[in-house]
Amino acid sequence: MVTKDQKWVFAKELEGEKAGEGVVRIIKSYTDELMVVENHFEEGAIGALHSHPHTQITYVISGKFEFTIGDEKKIVQTGDTMLKKDGIVHGCVCLEKGVLLDIFSPMRVDFV
Repeated sequence: MVTKDQKWVFAKELEGEKAGEGVVRIIKSYTDELMVVENHFEEGAIGALHSHPHTQITYVISGKFEFTIGDEKKIVQTGDTMLKKDGIVHGCVCLEKGVLLDIFSPMRVDFV
């Protein structure tokens, strides 16, 4: 388990946690102001529509997803990024197995 302000985090020492059907969340690193989280999605898995008081940038490491941000829906894939300002409703459906990297500001207290 990663702890706040941990200077070195080695992937081989991390364990994920179930964050939904077909979704595994791995907290990579965090401090009060910033958090990085890796999410592994199986094809067909859903990131339910939700909002939170954090600004979030998502980078698609691999796979293909249909994302909803506010009233817009777009297909994103490897190398694409999305900005979700605090309070905006967003979610996704995984179209091809993949991994998303989420960066939150401030950190998500509810994840630790």
